[in-house]
Amino acid sequence: MNLEDLTQVSSWLTQDRIDAAIMVAVNVVAALVILLVAIAISAWAKRRIVALSNRYARLDDTLFGFLGNMVKYLVLAIGVIFILNRFGIQTTSLAALVGAAGLAIGLALQGTLSNLAAGVMIILFRPFRQGDFIAAGSESGTVTEIQLFYTVLTTYDGIQIIVPNGDIWSKSIINYSANPTRMMDLTIGVAYDADLKKTQEVLERISLSDERALKDPAPTIRVKALGDSSVDFTFRVWANSSDFWALQADYTRKIKEEFDANGIGIPFPTRTLEVVQVPKIETAPVKSEGSAA
Repeated sequence: MNLEDLTQVSSWLTQDRIDAAIMVAVNVVAALVILLVAIAISAWAKRRIVALSNRYARLDDTLFGFLGNMVKYLVLAIGVIFILNRFGIQTTSLAALVGAAGLAIGLALQGTLSNLAAGVMIILFRPFRQGDFIAAGSESGTVTEIQLFYTVLTTYDGIQIIVPNGDIWSKSIINYSANPTRMMDLTIGVAYDADLKKTQEVLERISLSDERALKDPAPTIRVKALGDSSVDFTFRVWANSSDFWALQADYTRKIKEEFDANGIGIPFPTRTLEVVQVPKIETAPVKSEGSAA
């Protein structure tokens, strides 16, 4: 490097440029420090919120996991704002730009955002939890996972169904596991020539024969209707939700066995058909033109 080059470099390295370079270096270092602090604080805040659900068994893990992520990203967003202010970027204009971009993205992703909004509502209001058996969005199964955009169900035969949260939240939700007890409501038809008093006694004895059947509320056995081919009884028994399906299957079998043992018939649907004899209409023979001649 000759004397002329040194002169050009020295003329370029003015005090203002040196101060500007030092300021940029300081801002870069400060930005890195702010970013690292924001990451550390966000991770610590998320762990503390998630730890609350681990400490108290009654609190829902999914809800606190969602809140932990919300706080984490909020702290990171605040850190980014501090970094931008450090470099002299006006966050107000940036916020307007982000808002406009968000509006455009929102219009393009209406269905996805509706699923997101429904997922937030499901997580906040908790109409069902993991492990519940529900019917929602024209599907039914055991809830195995609740995400912001979808809910995962597993059917009784082991099939996994992924249902968008928008479909679930926009329709009625039937939660079969929400209440600790359920009522079994069976309709039992017997033949018209059956002894109704004896049938009542047999059904009452069956309703009290299983320990899984609750005594309070008491079972209800009543004549329900006179059907086309049978006298229909209402057979209502309360049971714990965990025993419902097994008890219903056992009662159905026991009713059939007890009816057979006591000579109480369960009729098949019958129809009476009347065959009407239509009289034969005799018509006169038609003469042709040749025969008339």
